[in-house]
Amino acid sequence: MFDDRSSSALRVAVSGLAARQTAIANNIANIETPGYRARKVKFEEALSSAVAHGRSPSEVTPSVLSSMEPTRLNGNNVNLDSETLQHIDTTMRYQLTIRALDGKYNSLREAIKGA
Repeated sequence: MFDDRSSSALRVAVSGLAARQTAIANNIANIETPGYRARKVKFEEALSSAVAHGRSPSEVTPSVLSSMEPTRLNGNNVNLDSETLQHIDTTMRYQLTIRALDGKYNSLREAIKGA
């Protein structure tokens, strides 16, 4: 039950979203650091592909890439507006994913109680 495909996909999503939250926090913390390149975390495409092609979602790991967005004069390319919106989106996705995972575990808990 803990290793079914949907539970595994949800756990990978939680891990990827947590990595994205960390990257966003680092980006915002370094907004004035000369030469700092914003980091972006990608995992959704790989996760979707794994599920669609019958591979185990647990094989998917988030990729951390440097942003190729244009830089300011100091070489920094962190955009506070973009990071703020990405933070809000990531937080909402994280909460939904946790709720889905919690629902799966609650169903298992109820099944065990009823047995």
